[in-house]
Amino acid sequence: MRTRDTFKHLARVWPYARHYRLRLGAGIACFGIARVLEAMVPLSLAVSINRMAEGNWDVINPVLWIVGAVIGRYAFVTSARYLVRSASLKVAFDLRRNLYETLQSQGATFFNEFSVGDMMTRAVADISLIQRLISLGTILAVILVYATIVGFAFMLYLSPMLTLLLIPPLPLVFFYARWSARQMGEASADVQNRLSDLSAQVQENLSGIRTIQAMVQEDNEIERFARTNQLYADAFYRQAWVTSMMGAWMPSLAAICTITVLGVGGTLVLDGELAIGDFVAFFMYISMVVQPFRVAGFMLNMFQRAAVASQRVFDVMDRSPEIPDAPSGDTPEHITGNIELKDLSFSFPGTRRPALEGINLTIAPGETVAIMGPVGAGKTTILRQIVRLLEPPTRCVFIDGHAVSDYPLSVLRRDLAYVPQDAFLFAEPLRDNLTYDDPERALARIWAAATSADLRSTIEGFPEQMDTEVGERGVTLSGGQKQRAALARGLIRNAPVLLLDDCFSAVDTETEEHILSELRRLRSGQTTLLVSHRVSTARHADRIVVLEGGQITEIGSHEDLIRSGGYYSELERIQREGASSADLELLGAPIG
Repeated sequence: MRTRDTFKHLARVWPYARHYRLRLGAGIACFGIARVLEAMVPLSLAVSINRMAEGNWDVINPVLWIVGAVIGRYAFVTSARYLVRSASLKVAFDLRRNLYETLQSQGATFFNEFSVGDMMTRAVADISLIQRLISLGTILAVILVYATIVGFAFMLYLSPMLTLLLIPPLPLVFFYARWSARQMGEASADVQNRLSDLSAQVQENLSGIRTIQAMVQEDNEIERFARTNQLYADAFYRQAWVTSMMGAWMPSLAAICTITVLGVGGTLVLDGELAIGDFVAFFMYISMVVQPFRVAGFMLNMFQRAAVASQRVFDVMDRSPEIPDAPSGDTPEHITGNIELKDLSFSFPGTRRPALEGINLTIAPGETVAIMGPVGAGKTTILRQIVRLLEPPTRCVFIDGHAVSDYPLSVLRRDLAYVPQDAFLFAEPLRDNLTYDDPERALARIWAAATSADLRSTIEGFPEQMDTEVGERGVTLSGGQKQRAALARGLIRNAPVLLLDDCFSAVDTETEEHILSELRRLRSGQTTLLVSHRVSTARHADRIVVLEGGQITEIGSHEDLIRSGGYYSELERIQREGASSADLELLGAPIG
């Protein structure tokens, strides 16, 4: 990474640090005062040595100056470190909060591009590198600047000629640092990218651990992890090599400068042109100036890694919301449930075949509509576009006469309860999962929703009942229990529109009949759309829509579609007579 790019990426952090500029400014000022106090020690020591060399032992005042300077330096350095590090913590806090807010507004396309492990690395490791730069990096950089200015000022005061001897190596320092910065930038970017790969693989592996164990792939996964881990280690070795070269070269330069000053300065002392105390003090100022350069490699490493981290963090934060929330302001406050799809066509990014093509459908308030069709026909895509989890084409999806994009997302998703096919539960007590959107709901209402979803007896069988921890992703529950918990979470909202995406696939027929009867009772007068592969589920709907290849091929009541002799009729026959795998595969329905 070029030096210009380094500063460009680090400059992106300044708007966050600017909020705490007074704290940072105060810390930098304290460091400046501390450097001046530190520089007073060699000067007071020089006065003492020169007096003693002349036989004058009145050194009380210089000694008191040294004691006062040391105590004052301690106080100012402590204050400076606290101010700078507290500011860095606040900047990191703001960055993580804004990054998290950005992630909340992204959709499926974004999360197909970025893995969860990668996002964790950016949110934790990358922002920690930025925080470290602001705290430790600022401290080292300020010390470098102040020590150089103050040290050279006092060296010029003591001996201009010796000071000029230290100037020729400075261009070498500049050009070597510039070359090292480029090398360090490339190495740092590689390290962070490899760390993201490593985190993503670990997250994916642990999420799918049951599948890995069931298919006896533990050894293969260990080997795959070893390869990824080796790539990360190799990248880190390269970064360490660049840092080590920088760390070794700077002390060598300092040693050359020290030997030069010792030879020339010693001659001046012997010739009586330089006092012995001034010569000792000059060496102490050299140490003050050179010491920060000894950690120049470490500083350069820190700046480059923070620049790469900043680039990676802002690559995410620069993303516009995948689903823009720009309401028109003229939509009703509450939705009644009239849904209209007008010539709806949709293709997923990177695909040629449309997922939906020319869909026209009107659903009246209070109507129950079932959507059926083979796998990949576009059933889930329709539901997700209605609730804007996928962004539909402009003015193709309407609710109560208004395009869905005209509604505030908060209103749209408040009045449209969507229960997805993949029942996700948080690693929290069951009660918190059922009342996720409103934890203050009355216990009686929670039990009522659980009863309607045929989950009450299951909960009562748990020792802790509603306080039962369900584990990560609901791992302690069966597939059917998770589906019913997700359904109860949707029913408890009593939303004007309920969208059920194949929520009965993991429950038996008796449980299904109980839930459907509860739906008819609870949802009377409210709009319900349900996706299903079961005729036993769809037959209770007011209308049934059959999708094939992204197009509506059949629409009507159960009796109408049975008489039409199409896909629905054939599926009903197979399920009534007992499905074989070949029959289901022919119709594109799930097997099992």
